Amino acid sequence: MTSSKLQAALDLCVSTGTGETAATTRYAQDDVLMLFDACGANLFRYVRSLGIEPATSQDIVQEVFLALFHHLRLERPRNNLKGWLFKVAHNLALKHRRKLKRRAEDLVSDFGLAELAIDPSLDPEERMHEEQRIARLQAIACVLPERDRQCLSLRAEGLRYREIADVLGISLGSVAKSLTRSLARLANA
Repeated sequence: MTSSKLQAALDLCVSTGTGETAATTRYAQDDVLMLFDACGANLFRYVRSLGIEPATSQDIVQEVFLALFHHLRLERPRNNLKGWLFKVAHNLALKHRRKLKRRAEDLVSDFGLAELAIDPSLDPEERMHEEQRIARLQAIACVLPERDRQCLSLRAEGLRYREIADVLGISLGSVAKSLTRSLARLANA
């Protein structure tokens, strides 16, 4: 979106506006255009970072600045307008994402019966490959030194390095080296 497109949208708002003074409207319009030039690209990037597609991001940014124009025409507080812009953009982007999620959920529920007919388990070839992978990992784990195997098992149970060191009566550095060695072997497999 460009400043000229925003200017056209603001002019449309002014023609359908309330009875505030022309000076208030002009002042608000100038502030909105100035802030658009200063923050428009940053707001667009922020909205895009929230996973919104480009065309919709532009629409959201335009909505933000139209909301700012309305805010300023009503002579509401002008402190931290940049923060205000980002907050409104954030809220509008989240609102859009929720709307998309609801649509997707509705679509999924419409096709729920089709989902029941699809077998989610692995096909025989995938199952065979998975079983072979597990067998390779188990074979490697079996040939690890006893201490490495113990450290790996305790870590898999969710213990922290310090807790593993306490359980096995070894230093924290030994635990770290043991786990690094074990994980490297497993990763190479």
